[in-house]
Order: sequence, then structure tokens, then C-alpha cells
Amino acid sequence: MGKVWAQTQPITEKQKEKAAKIHAQALTIDTHADVPINMMKDGFDVAQKHDFEKDGSQIDFPRMKEGGMDAMFFAVYLGQGKRTPEATAEAKERALAIFDKIHKAVAANPDVAGIATTPTDAYDLQKQGKRAVFFGMENGWPVGNDLANLKQYYDLGLRYITLSHSANNDICDSSTDPDGPEYNGLSPFGEKVVQEMNRLGIMVDISHVSDSTFYDVMRLTKAPAIASHSSCRALCDHPRNMTDDMIKALAKNGGVIQINFVPDFLRKASQQQELSMKAIRLKMRQVDLSDDDKKALYAEMKAMREKYAGDMPTVAVAVDHIEHVIKLVGVDHVGIGMDMDGGGQVIGCRDVSEIGSITEELVRRGYSAKDIEKIWGGNIMRVLAATEKVARSL
Repeated sequence: MGKVWAQTQPITEKQKEKAAKIHAQALTIDTHADVPINMMKDGFDVAQKHDFEKDGSQIDFPRMKEGGMDAMFFAVYLGQGKRTPEATAEAKERALAIFDKIHKAVAANPDVAGIATTPTDAYDLQKQGKRAVFFGMENGWPVGNDLANLKQYYDLGLRYITLSHSANNDICDSSTDPDGPEYNGLSPFGEKVVQEMNRLGIMVDISHVSDSTFYDVMRLTKAPAIASHSSCRALCDHPRNMTDDMIKALAKNGGVIQINFVPDFLRKASQQQELSMKAIRLKMRQVDLSDDDKKALYAEMKAMREKYAGDMPTVAVAVDHIEHVIKLVGVDHVGIGMDMDGGGQVIGCRDVSEIGSITEELVRRGYSAKDIEKIWGGNIMRVLAATEKVARSL
């Protein structure tokens, strides 16, 4: 367990050596990586090393290896669009194109990476020195109104679905829909989606959903649920974060909250900074940007970071959120979902090559190798195994 006094002490060389050993040994997993946003753009090769300073990208296979990141859940992400039959059908096609892109990128680099769908896969790939790529879907919009789509996505490797994104959809209410709640939780169709996810063995992800949706999921799910990229509302009052009561309910359910490294969810920034950064990130997600557009946006993002450098949280602030969960419900119910390439960035961990700093901070605070291994990958793999077990029983 961490010690309060340790938070004021600088890390020693001995602790750094200990952290390096623990980091090399642990199965390190991040449950929310938005690198497919870059992969869907022309000219981005996930097998080539990129430079954060030059292009703002945070994830590729070489930097995963450099940082000791063993596995990541690549997000099949779609921002919520119109809920017409035509738009929903198009969302499915776009989702399938992202699955295809990820599968092809992994198949093209068999010595470097492999697809993982089970905890055994992840541990086996780690032993082989390869990166494990899991699939998560951010926003259940591509499910449409057809439960059969869930099986199709499961067969492509999908192992969690974030039920909604920043707006309500046909499954549930979002935590940030400007028009407020539509169902006061899950829709009747959303209840069937959760039940079918349990039956198939797809983890139910409650990041982005409204509080009422969260409690509906807790009442309904037979398997542990996850928050793939959320932080603690007690430390940063944001609707995307979880209250202490929600974290306790998630722990009682056997689930895990994976701490998000987006600055807005770690420390309350100025409203102007939050709006400015969000506007730039939305522009950067467009797939049809010219090289000049990209350069201009990277320059704008860099200038914005420099302008608000004093407000940027550190690795220690992110670990404060991890520690808050541990003090509240114990070390078995917290992990890491940094949201890199989707806004996740802190001082000391700008891209995936720098994740060793998180392990160092945990060691500095007095956490054991066993606890750190749980935080980095053990907890989320336990939940995935439990989800598989429930699926076999249904």
C-alpha cells in the first residue's frame, strides 16, 4: 500500500532499478488506444517509429516496444452521428474498415505483433517478445439495431464495447449529451445488448455512459464490467469520471476502472483550455486532412500546450487517481487506459515510449511488484477471464 510520506520524496536510483525490473516482468496493458484514428489516415504506418514532437502521434509498434508496453486495446472508434438507418449502416461499414485495417497491420508484421482475444494470448505474445493487439469498440453505434452484429464483431476479435460516446445512441444515455437523458439509463434495446455481450463474452464498458446507465448495467450484467478510460470524480469533477459510489459498485461487481490520462479528467483545467484543445482534437480526427492541414494543426496543438504548460498534469497526478481507487476499494479494481492519440497526455508520459515513468511513480509510493502487476495488466485480464467464464455458463 502506498505511504503518504512517500509522495514528497524524490525517487532514488535504487527505486529506479527496482521499477525497471518490475516493468520488464509485468504484463503491461493499456485498455484504450486511439491509434486507429491515425492508422486510417493515408501515409501512417503503425510499424514505423514516429516522433511525437514532429507529428503529435503517441503510439506505434516500435515505441510500444521501447516503452515496454506489451498489449493495448486498439479502439474501433466512431464519433456519434445521425441515428438514421442509412447513417447507422454507414457506421457499421466504417467500423468494419477499421477492424480490417488493424488486422492487416498486424498480419503484415508477424514478427512484431499478434492479435489477442484471451489472457492466454497476451501472456504468450509477451513471452515471444511481441506486442499484443486487442480490439475494443468505442461507441456502440455500429451495433445498430441488430444484435447479430455483436457476434460478427466478436468473431473479428472484439472484446469490449464502450456502450456510447459523447452523445446518446440507441443503446443508452451518454454522460455528455447536450440534450440530456433520453431513456434515463439503458434503452430496452440496450438491455438486450448487455445480455448478448454477456452471452458472447464481450466486456461491457461503461466509460462515456451516464450515471443512470452505469447503475442499469450494474443491475443487469452477469459478468464484471469495466471503465476502459475513466478517472475519479472525487479528484476532478467531470461527468466522464466516476463517483466514489460508482467505483464501489463497480468493485462489488468484480470490475475495474482504468484511469484515463486526458488532462481534463485528471485536473480541472480552465474552461477556455478545455474547449480549445477539444476543438483541435476534433479537427485532427478528420481523415481527409492535407499535409499542410496536419502541419498547421500540429503547430496549433503545440502552441496550445506551451500556452497552458503550467496547467498540464503530471504522471504523479494520474497516479493520484490510481491511488484514490486503491484506498477506496483495493488494488484489484484499478488499471490504466490512457486514451493516447485521443487526448491522453501528462508531463512525464507524452507517448507510449515513456510509460516506465508510471511504474517508477508507483514504486516511489511504496507499491509492491505484485500490486503493480495487477494495476498494469493482471486486473483487466482477470475481468476478461471472468467474462469468458460467464459466457460459457450462459
